[in-house]
Amino acid sequence: MTSSANKTLVILPAYNEQGKIGRVVEKIKNTGLELSIVVVDDCSTDDTRAEALSAGAQVITHEQNTGVGGGIRSGIKYGLDNQYSIGVVISGDDQHEPSELPVTIDPIRNGDYDFIQGSRYMPGGKVINEQRFRKFTTIWYSRFFSALTGKKITDATNGFRAFRFSIFADEDINLDQDWLNGYELEPYLLYKVVTSGRHRFKEAPITVRYHATSKEYTKMRPVRDWWRLARPMFILKLGLKK
Repeated sequence: MTSSANKTLVILPAYNEQGKIGRVVEKIKNTGLELSIVVVDDCSTDDTRAEALSAGAQVITHEQNTGVGGGIRSGIKYGLDNQYSIGVVISGDDQHEPSELPVTIDPIRNGDYDFIQGSRYMPGGKVINEQRFRKFTTIWYSRFFSALTGKKITDATNGFRAFRFSIFADEDINLDQDWLNGYELEPYLLYKVVTSGRHRFKEAPITVRYHATSKEYTKMRPVRDWWRLARPMFILKLGLKK
């Protein structure tokens, strides 16, 4: 039985993931790991909420669409309010492999780390159905992130990550900012963790599986959303926001 010190919550941000979210929840349950699952339905217009409930997840429903950052933030607040010790964020669109949850959770449960970032590009990681442009942009983004932070990160855009909820007691990490509602929240959090010097961090190898059709490949829009991933680094490096 997992001790209260290792009470773990899996957070699934989801927007219009009918046909996928139930499958993801079932895969997590089938791992046999002792953990809880919360789906944050970001005002979906399909049956994402009903499918997640039917699969056995707790569901938080947004009355307005906020963006993936807002979804992750709601999941983190749920974890803090319910005294979870460890949180894991994975994709609600079935791009990550729940069977790999121990790769990110165990180093934290063992007391060795505070934050684990999944990486498809480090040894042991894997990508299925990756498009050439996507590979180019994710690798160069990670190099840019590494240059600005002074920490080598092989996959800074990967959405599979685990953390101790105690890191949010750090006054230098402030997720309650409106500019973090979209894709900005994830690089913001990673930047804060790796540059703080207070949180033990490492990457862990995981698999990313992209869906075959272009319609399902990603919800990101070229240029605009890549800028939203990049701008937290400029803003934080220049000290424009906390």
